[in-house]
Amino acid sequence: MASFVDRVVLHVSGGTGGHGCVSVHREKFKPLGGPDGGKGGDGGSVTIRVSDQTTTLLDFHHAPHRHAGNGQPGMGDWRDGKIGESLVLDVPDGTVVKDKEGNVLADLVGIGTEYIAAQGGQGGLGNAALSSQKRKAPGFALMGIEGDERDVVLELKSIADIALVGFPSAGKSSLIAAMSAARPKIADYPFTTLIPNLGVVQAGDVRFTMADVPGLIEGASEGKGLGHNFLRHVERCAAIVHVLDCAALEVDRDPISDLAIIERELDNYSVDMSFAGADGDVVPLNARPRLIALNKVDSPDGRDMAGFVRGDLESRGYRVFEVSATSHEGLRQLGFAMAEIVSAARQSVIDQPAKVAPVILRPRAVNEASFTIHREEKNLEPLFRVRGDKPERWVQQCDFQNEEAIGYLADRLAKIGVETSLFKAGATPGDTVVIGGEDGIVFDWEPTMMGGAEHLAAPRGTDLRLLDLGDRPTRQQKRQEQQDRRDAKAAARAELESERKAGIWTESTDRHTAKSHEIKADMAADESGENTTPKDL
Repeated sequence: MASFVDRVVLHVSGGTGGHGCVSVHREKFKPLGGPDGGKGGDGGSVTIRVSDQTTTLLDFHHAPHRHAGNGQPGMGDWRDGKIGESLVLDVPDGTVVKDKEGNVLADLVGIGTEYIAAQGGQGGLGNAALSSQKRKAPGFALMGIEGDERDVVLELKSIADIALVGFPSAGKSSLIAAMSAARPKIADYPFTTLIPNLGVVQAGDVRFTMADVPGLIEGASEGKGLGHNFLRHVERCAAIVHVLDCAALEVDRDPISDLAIIERELDNYSVDMSFAGADGDVVPLNARPRLIALNKVDSPDGRDMAGFVRGDLESRGYRVFEVSATSHEGLRQLGFAMAEIVSAARQSVIDQPAKVAPVILRPRAVNEASFTIHREEKNLEPLFRVRGDKPERWVQQCDFQNEEAIGYLADRLAKIGVETSLFKAGATPGDTVVIGGEDGIVFDWEPTMMGGAEHLAAPRGTDLRLLDLGDRPTRQQKRQEQQDRRDAKAAARAELESERKAGIWTESTDRHTAKSHEIKADMAADESGENTTPKDL
């Protein structure tokens, strides 16, 4: 069973906004007191917040689906619905929020830092808020909008100033236990440390944090061993201390070769862009200050090995310290060297503030449309897609079971110029119009509705412009009717032409008179047929 988790995929969704209420005020001696439907409550949001009471992402590993509360619907008597309960997720300090593609959304550093991972949906307006001088008693309300739903990746990166790296059983946990109050598990077998350990070290007036990264092996940057999973905890460190085992029992190992392997793995590891220095640039791990701790010099073999490799390491530019976690030899000098590097790093942050990109505000022009229209082709038929925050939000708020709500939506779209823009884009009556993305609402465009539904006298919840909506002919029916009319005109012309060729030149009045006599004769025959009884037949 996992006890430490530093990376999880979290599925979060904001609450759905409550629907608006359709209600008419009822009171004694006031049978029609006007609309009094309240607004629906907004849905709750999912917020990720840094807490000092949390050290792992284990809770999200067991329960990765989190949903905020939904808003309650509005009620009569001008009562608004209750706002949905927001959900606050506590995470450790140093948690990075990413999307599924790996883009950094937020770097949460500092107690109380927050990030809204999923915004709650907006509640719908009731008919009381929709009433106006022209539409005094609306028979509809706006629907609530669904909250945001997304998948985010949480990665924990330890907030430490110094990182201890090295092979398994090199003595990193023993050093932390000897230099701080931390008490990690220590044993004489490889991979004893399975989770990063943190310890606070006091060196003079400087206090800093030291992290013990689980043992690295060759190929760690490619996912071998445990090191690759925990290398992210090194990214925030100001300096790296290589802990080299001078008393290793393996005959094919020595401090020089161990250092070369670890350096190579650090070079191959790509530092995340979520951490940047004071100058706004990401510093590679091997480009940061490094110290060498030759550990286990308390044993004769360890001291001999440390003396043998010390000169070679110093010739390469490293600061080398011979230490022993058992006898505490050299730990004081190592601690002050760490404090010197940490102080310099903190001072550089003060002297060179982090680069922050200026916020550029670009207000929308007065004559700029709040939507766009793109012409597409689908099944060899034209399709016009309308995209924009307002049209898409209005479509979600519309109750398509209510004719008055549909008419109100049509008026809103026409008011911002959607109808005019469709004409300019080349749309013709009957073309397919989609408002939204792939899951948008599909319409058969019929620009025959006149605006101003508030001037039409109709029962609440209905719209005279839509009463015959179900009886409207389709495009195919319209084309067939037009073709039938053309065929009838052609047949009439052919009949007149045949009469002319036959020498029938009766006057129009005589022809109409003869036609009327013929119709009367047919009607008389029909009446006589209707009055005929079965006996007569």
